Amino acid sequence: MVSQDLLDILRCPACVREKEGLLELYKETWLICQDCGRKYPIRDDIPVMLIDEGDRWVAVSREDLPVPPPK
Repeated sequence: MVSQDLLDILRCPACVREKEGLLELYKETWLICQDCGRKYPIRDDIPVMLIDEGDRWVAVSREDLPVPPPK
């Protein structure tokens, strides 16, 4: 599980320069940007905060996100 302290400081790397880039924890396995909708998986308790990874899932609705995220 990702610590709350880490979740409090993490921001969407694509949005953080122009917006807040706040992230919402979804089903303990995804971080969803509240500004752009990019979705970042959490694998082995490590958030994968690569813009390319967020882009990969941006068109997938939150209800259709695989739990756990694929490796």
